[in-house]
Amino acid sequence: MGDMQSRTERGTADLEIESLRQQIKDLSSKLADAETLIKDFQQKERATAVRAAGDPAVETAPLSELDTTLRRLVQRIAMILQAEKVLMMFFDPETGELGAIQPAYGVDEDILGMVRLRATHGVSGEVFREGKPVIFSDAVSDPRTKHESFGLLQVRNGLCVPLIIERRDEENRVIDRTSIGVLHVFNKRYGEDFNDEDVRLLERMAKSAASVISNLRLYQAIVEEKEELLQTLESLYAGLMLVSVDGTVSQMNASARALFKVGPEVMGSDYRDIIADASIRELIEETKEGKEGLQVEVPMVGERGERTFQVQAAQVKNEDGRLIGTVTIFNDVTELKSIERMKSAFVATVSHELRTPLTAIKGFVSTLLHEQGFPEEERLEFYAIIDHECDRLTRLISDLLNISRIEAGESLKPDYTNVDIRQLAKKVLMIQKQSTARHELLLDVPDKFPEIIGDEDNLDQVLTNLVSNAIKYSLDGGKVTVHLKVDSDFILIGVEDEGIGIPKEHLSKVFERFHRVHTEDNRKVYGTGLGLFLVKHLVEKLHLGTLWAESEVGVGSTFWVRLPIKLDIEKAEALNK
Repeated sequence: MGDMQSRTERGTADLEIESLRQQIKDLSSKLADAETLIKDFQQKERATAVRAAGDPAVETAPLSELDTTLRRLVQRIAMILQAEKVLMMFFDPETGELGAIQPAYGVDEDILGMVRLRATHGVSGEVFREGKPVIFSDAVSDPRTKHESFGLLQVRNGLCVPLIIERRDEENRVIDRTSIGVLHVFNKRYGEDFNDEDVRLLERMAKSAASVISNLRLYQAIVEEKEELLQTLESLYAGLMLVSVDGTVSQMNASARALFKVGPEVMGSDYRDIIADASIRELIEETKEGKEGLQVEVPMVGERGERTFQVQAAQVKNEDGRLIGTVTIFNDVTELKSIERMKSAFVATVSHELRTPLTAIKGFVSTLLHEQGFPEEERLEFYAIIDHECDRLTRLISDLLNISRIEAGESLKPDYTNVDIRQLAKKVLMIQKQSTARHELLLDVPDKFPEIIGDEDNLDQVLTNLVSNAIKYSLDGGKVTVHLKVDSDFILIGVEDEGIGIPKEHLSKVFERFHRVHTEDNRKVYGTGLGLFLVKHLVEKLHLGTLWAESEVGVGSTFWVRLPIKLDIEKAEALNK
């Protein structure tokens, strides 16, 4: 009997030992699987780091690859720990909350957005704050789970471990640990509870998960920053081209592509196949060799015809100082060059315009001072000339001051009243008759003509400039006619001459500042090129009107002004604040 009991006890012990051996075998298999998975992730991370640290022209691991790696990890965690559900929660420092993130296992993705809680609450908050794992056996009765969304997820039991990123020194010692979230496994299969061995396995795999998540976040930030930079470069008005060290085009924005008449497929092409200009090629090569501050100006034909471009180049290096390419910028300086030429001509013209009346004034004043016995009639004639030249100086200085105020964005402070344009036109023509004996000045106006709302002094200046120009450019005399017409709720003022006319290519430019039409016929006509620019401002800004010119070379010109009869004063004043 004793022997039988002894054999029975030995048999039971053997069965227990065999069971323990099987459990050890199973756990060893799980541990081996986990270690293999971890090594696989570590190798992928190292490969990604190597690619990221290499040639910038070589793409790093795509975002989809990292996402696939994380999904595979989540699935393996569920398999190894025999969990029905796997869920990760990431900490958002802006809101102070832990929120569920993709990917998850066994959880509907539509529910993930609802799984959030303050990092100060629940099991998740405890694990995140303290950095220690927690096992709970009954999600319904455990007081720590009352703030969680476990009812929504149909959680029975679970294991939570922190997602921690460790930073190590050269001797592989941990020098910094940062908790970025929490990793959950829920509902152990076959009705079992999670145990300490599960904790050790999940903690090891959580390190890989945290590393992949961190890489994902970093990659997303880099991709977003890259996209933002590319969009910024693409929208630049200046042309930009980046040439790699091997001479291929790695980046070319829309302005540069339009300039060279190529499409996006140009990326990867040899820049010498795109740029034919020898000076630009030489600029790029010299910059590549290390020369700094180089630039050239070249004429190029683009969508807007022939333009002048200032081309600058500079080396592009990475953080280690290694050359990765040469960036070339194409700035359209056509308008700047034109303005420089116009300003030079303007200075010369203004010098002449100032010197001419001053010379006349000084000459006649000196004559009156040193010569005695002039008849009264001659002295009065001298005084009239001096007075006329002083008025000419006053007009010039007034134009310069007004233009300066316009350029500075200052208002000319209009004083709006009812203005009788008929009487104003008569006055302007009467005054202008004093400056010429070779022109016939006429007024064409209907019997009934309405008053308008406007600034009388500024409208006087508009008419004076237009009539004065008509006289000035009618070199052989002839008629200068001011036409006044009614057009519905507007009036039309037309100043017509029989002068030399304006070439068609200049009609749209005559209202630009400093612009003057230089032809063989008007080479002796002097002016600053500011009068019509000022007229345009007075008409369009102060009176909400429109201005245009009609002309035929050798026949004459007509300048038309269209003004509202009832000016919207509030709108005009708001426009000139």
